[in-house]
Amino acid sequence: MSYADVNGVSLYYEEHGSGRPLILLHGGLGSGDMYRPILPVLAAGRRVITVDLQAHGRTADVDRPLRYETLGDDVAGLIHHLGLGQADVMGYSFGAAAALRTAIQHPDVVRRLVLVSIPCRRDGWYPESLAGMDAMGSGLAGMLMQSPVYETYARVAPRVEDFPVLLDKTGEQLRLDYDWSADVAAISAPVMLVYADADAVRPAHIVEFYALLGGGLRDANWDGSLRPVARLAILPGYTHYDIFASADLPTAVIPFLDAASLEPPAPLGPLGP
Repeated sequence: MSYADVNGVSLYYEEHGSGRPLILLHGGLGSGDMYRPILPVLAAGRRVITVDLQAHGRTADVDRPLRYETLGDDVAGLIHHLGLGQADVMGYSFGAAAALRTAIQHPDVVRRLVLVSIPCRRDGWYPESLAGMDAMGSGLAGMLMQSPVYETYARVAPRVEDFPVLLDKTGEQLRLDYDWSADVAAISAPVMLVYADADAVRPAHIVEFYALLGGGLRDANWDGSLRPVARLAILPGYTHYDIFASADLPTAVIPFLDAASLEPPAPLGPLGP
């Protein structure tokens, strides 16, 4: 349990296990504690580093807006601070957006990237999900203080009175339009996309996102020689709100992280004489 002074933020992080490093980034209003149900599995054979992003969990807020871009800079700064060179980075929802910006802005520090339940354009969310984001702000503080979200925040936050500020800053970010399609197509790290089969991200957008990474554009050939480097997993029986702690998430992700190579095999030629 440590703090790293990065870009004017004192980032709280925890380390579990040993081996190749994996940075875990939590969802909005949450903390690294969100991953506790699956942490033992992920940390078996790798060095897992959970991070509390600006104003979340045990990391105090600072005098700057919450922006995915600055959060991406913070994650890259933490990787440098720890002397990791490169790390695998996995994020869920709000944290997946920060992970994506890390790979876009600092491609040299991300070895492999796992994005759970995030679109690459704001209109990739369902309209009702966008409506909820539009409503986010301190006006919801009274209601949210009755929820498990606040129970966790109040237990670990260095300044519990900042909760309404977190809601306002989060709402401001969530209302900003974005389209990272061009940036996604230029990502150099291998990427895995993971969604629930009842996610808040539209299935049509998931297909578009995967295509930007080179996935789903053609048959992979009988020997797999034309399969894309990118991976896509749809986990059945989950929603946007429980996928991050599901036992099926590490089962899907670990083979991607552990694969010695993600390059397709050399073509073996056509079947038959």
